[in-house]
Amino acid sequence: MKILFADKFPVSAQEKLSEHTLNNQPDLTAESLAQAIADYDILVVRSTKVTAATIDASSHLKMIIRAGAGTNTIDKSYAAKKGIAVCNTPGKNAIAVSELAIGLILALDRHIPAATADLKAGKWNKKSYSVAEGIYGKSVGIIGFGAIGQAFAERAKAFGMDLHVYDRNGKLSGAPIQQQFGLTTHSDLYELAKKVDIVSLHLPMNDATRGIINADFIAAMQESTILINTSRGEVVDEAALLAGLNNKQMRAGLDVFCDEPSSTSGEFISQVAQHPNVIGTHHVGASTQQAQMAVSESVIEIVKGFSEGQEINRVN
Repeated sequence: MKILFADKFPVSAQEKLSEHTLNNQPDLTAESLAQAIADYDILVVRSTKVTAATIDASSHLKMIIRAGAGTNTIDKSYAAKKGIAVCNTPGKNAIAVSELAIGLILALDRHIPAATADLKAGKWNKKSYSVAEGIYGKSVGIIGFGAIGQAFAERAKAFGMDLHVYDRNGKLSGAPIQQQFGLTTHSDLYELAKKVDIVSLHLPMNDATRGIINADFIAAMQESTILINTSRGEVVDEAALLAGLNNKQMRAGLDVFCDEPSSTSGEFISQVAQHPNVIGTHHVGASTQQAQMAVSESVIEIVKGFSEGQEINRVN
């Protein structure tokens, strides 16, 4: 089979697929991918968007593999109409994403980005940066309690934080996992917002989650609440977030944004990203070597399964 890797993929992992014809083009964009896909059987992507136009540009494509969990950047329904399987690698980057979420909380509390910038500019400003509150005993609301949400909960608990979880359907209340983590569950999203010092989002992107953090949610939040988003930018209404940042003394640690570039580099102008109460990273939550090797092993498993007539982790 011919396999196109449209994002970075470890060479050591590619070697395990040496019986196939491989092509690694990590700099492809959503637009240039359509010109490159023509005669490949399998496409492997991370963040590169796969549109209906790209799918139509291939005469051989049989499977699209998302090297990660979220598949909102792939036109799954159109792929299904064309008989193309879309598969993913859920849970393999959970530790990496949860580590970044914790890192963003610490960076906000200890003012690490601003302090570092001052040091690099030759400024010693100990008085300004001796104002951290500390996160021990803080209450954190976790919205999305899949593999990443649970990995985050484990780490937040180790820091002595009080864990609150949005449990819309009541599945967690009374379950063993509630006792394991010592969770306080909330069936009402806005009640959770009122109770916590920090909100951390670990949601997939779909019709139900788009804009779930809206003006009403932000209005319910306490003053000076920290919002952490390492899931998808579109789960937050950015206009509402800007209003909260301006009016409620909120702070935010964001790894994801609306309207991110479709490739790994490019200009990105965002009012949210540039706000003084925001620190951010470049949608790199899953980008540790440990996570990428775990994801790569899962991609290899999917490819080998497909060679044997299986469609592992198909999502469409």
